[in-house]
Formats: sequence, structure tokens, C-alpha cells
Amino acid sequence: MKTKELSPVIAGTMNWGVWDKNLSVNEMVHLINICIENKITTFDHADIYGGYTTESQFGKAFGESKISREKLQLISKCGIQHTQGRANTIKHYDYSKEYIIWSVENSLKNLQTDYLDVLLLHRPSPLMQADEIAEAVSQLKAEGKIVSFGVSNFTSSQTELIRQKTEVSYNQIQFSATHYEAMLDGSLDYMQLHHIRPMSWNPLGTVFREDIEQTRRLKKLLVQLVEKYEVGSDTLLLAWILKHPSKILPVAGTVNIARIQSLMKAVELELDPLDWFAIWTESMGNKVP
Repeated sequence: MKTKELSPVIAGTMNWGVWDKNLSVNEMVHLINICIENKITTFDHADIYGGYTTESQFGKAFGESKISREKLQLISKCGIQHTQGRANTIKHYDYSKEYIIWSVENSLKNLQTDYLDVLLLHRPSPLMQADEIAEAVSQLKAEGKIVSFGVSNFTSSQTELIRQKTEVSYNQIQFSATHYEAMLDGSLDYMQLHHIRPMSWNPLGTVFREDIEQTRRLKKLLVQLVEKYEVGSDTLLLAWILKHPSKILPVAGTVNIARIQSLMKAVELELDPLDWFAIWTESMGNKVP
């Protein structure tokens, strides 16, 4: 099965279900359509979202929407065994071959699809066996149940451990103007070297969530840049991520229709390098080294 290109901005579904917005099936149908109309065709899931309920809600919406499977791309993650929604006595990770395969098949059933465009291991486990993971990935690809494979929240060394046994195409990490360590600790360099596409969760960082010196400095600068570029602050923060040469794919979790309609403006926005460095400078609170 041929790999389909993911949209340059990805719709994150973590907040669509009972963990936050608790959207109805009809509301999800509407939101899926709005995303696709605005060229956001990739949807990021994880089995645990909504205590293992959000995928099935999305699947019902996708089924009712009558949208062709070829018009969208589906990502899901597995490996976290939560106490919410399952009879686990303690939160843990499971990357046995049997569990990975079972989890993917369960996600396929819930999402009402025959395949995932991307499967990610949700978080690294000290007990993961690279050979066993590779066997599961190989079987799932051979059976056409996944197209591409990657990891999430893995360090470079953890990724390399898996990459030695099977191809790793993606790593979904935390990256934003307020959480920029990945471009300093070698993580994004490693991904470029090995043709691993980064995805960034929480791409707006804490700019609109925390009132601290760092975010106050950034907001002050953003007021000027909003006037200069005539776009919103969130668009500028996404454009800052998109300018990095590792070709990061931001995962945007908003369900606000007006904001969804403005997300793709970041792809077209050519942020001046001096403004890019100004954002980084204000985030650090000092000049670049």
C-alpha cells in the first residue's frame, strides 16, 4: 500500500471526546468536514483518548459522514495501558507483539476503517523489545493494516533502538515556541539525518495557557507581529514551527471553527528569519548564544 502524504497541519482529536469537548457524533461529522474543506485531511488519534472511547465516537462520525477513506489520513497510537476504561490495576506500557497487533485491530474496528496511515508507539517503555516490535510492525504492514510506522515522545537513542530493526518514519514530540529543547538537544538533527518526519503536539505551547514572564514577553512581541503579518498569534506560532528545516507537522487540537479555518494560513506564511529569531529570543529571555 502506497504511503499517502499527510496534511501539513494535522487535526488532533484528543479533546474531541469525553476528556474535554464531548462532541456529539453530528458535531464530529461537521468538524471532520470543516477540517477537510480547509485542507486539513490528517486526523491524529490514540487508543486511550477519552478513556478508550474517542476513536469509536470518531468512527461513528466518519461512517455517517460518507466521506471517502481516500480523502483523509488516520494516525493512531498504542502502548499505554490506562486504568481509566480498562481493568488495569496500574498504568503501564505494553509493546508485546500480541498487544500491538490486537490494539491496531481494535483501533481499526473503532475507527471503521481497514487500515491506519500511521501507527505510533505512544511513549517509550523500558521493557520494550525492539525485535518483537519489528515483528508486529512487519506483520501489520504485510496485512495492509498499517501503511507507515513511527514513535511518539521517544529520545533519539530510543528511536535508534527501534530503527535498527524496522523503519521509523515519524516521531511525535512536544515542540513549540515555549518548548524548543528538541532543536537544541540533537533530536531534530537526528530526525533529519534519518529521514524521520517530526510531528509536534501542543504546538502553541503555553503562550495562551500560562501567565508567566516567558509568555508575557512572547505575547508582547506577537502583538507587533500580528499587525505586521495581518494574521492571528496562533498562525504565527505555527509558522514559527513550520520554518524549521526538519519539516515539522504541527498537531492542532482546536475545535474552534474560525481557528481551524485560519490554521493553513501558517503554511503559506513566510516568516522573516529575524522575526523567527525574535520569537525564540523572547521565549528564552535572552539573546541567542
